[in-house]
Amino acid sequence: MAKNVNIEIKGSTLVITCNLDEDHGPSKSGKTTIIASTEGNMPIPGHEGIKLGLNLYKNRK
Repeated sequence: MAKNVNIEIKGSTLVITCNLDEDHGPSKSGKTTIIASTEGNMPIPGHEGIKLGLNLYKNRK
C-alpha cells in the first residue's frame, strides 16, 4: 500500500500528488526520512502493463 501518494489520470496524463509536509519515519538505512513511497511498483488503473515506482525522501538532520 502506498504512503502519501495519490494518483489521478486526466486524459492521457498521470498526475501524482504527495504532501511534502508528511513524515513516514526513517528509511531502512536510517540516512533519510521517507515523505512518500509506492513501496515497490504499483499498477496504474485502466492501463495494462504500466506501473509506477516512486520514493520521495529527504536527508535526515
